[in-house]
Amino acid sequence: MEGIVLRGERIPIWNYQKGIFRPAALGATGAALSIQTSAASPYNDVHDADAGSISYKYRGHDPMHPDNVALRRAMDRQLPLVYLVAVDPGVYDVIAPVYITQDVPGALEFTLVADQLGAPVAPADSLMTAVRREYATRAVLQRLHQQQFRRMVLSAYREQCCICRLKHVELLDAAHILSDRHPKGEPIVTNGLGLCKIHHSAYDANIIGIDSDAMVHVREDILREKDGPMLKYGLQAVAGYRLVLPRSSDLKPNRDFLAERYDRFRAA
Repeated sequence: MEGIVLRGERIPIWNYQKGIFRPAALGATGAALSIQTSAASPYNDVHDADAGSISYKYRGHDPMHPDNVALRRAMDRQLPLVYLVAVDPGVYDVIAPVYITQDVPGALEFTLVADQLGAPVAPADSLMTAVRREYATRAVLQRLHQQQFRRMVLSAYREQCCICRLKHVELLDAAHILSDRHPKGEPIVTNGLGLCKIHHSAYDANIIGIDSDAMVHVREDILREKDGPMLKYGLQAVAGYRLVLPRSSDLKPNRDFLAERYDRFRAA
């Protein structure tokens, strides 16, 4: 928010009220410096993980709007941009640098790719640059999709752990029922559980299991163990609890997913 100081002048890097931002210091013919996607319209722009690219929508429907022209200048000059993607209201994931590789007027969008900070800027047709940027973009998209999954799951679970009801969002995770490596392990709410970090770790480590009726089970050896209050109240005491589930039946965990994961817990 403070921006940078250049030759004694403060230059902002972004403006939270504008999706496409060009600082006045760059002049009327300057290129855009930063772009953003808001939490109110999450991930409408980021959508093509398979292609290893990011689509960013025009401002409005006029290709010649000054903001769209400023982005086109960044593309023509191959200048880097700062991309801010809202992962929660008021919280952004900063992706930098990104470059515009294509202008698609028919779809009212630009195509972006991410790159690695400090990487040499080679000609646009350089094979090494293209491969590096595709790799960086896929990594960015994977991270953004996981953050989208977290936001959707925690919203469905009313921002609390479904086992212990802890409501400190900074201590909450979106846990996969079937892992993202599983053929059915999609980042969708019905394959997720809102869990605090302790119960998420315990679930991943098969210390606790959750059956298809949403009942919590604790591993037998853990129940017999003697330790401090976290073990007693955080793990042993939750045996037999039923999860606090989303109100909408469309958002409740998939019973078949729970059953498959519970079978793995029992085997462990």
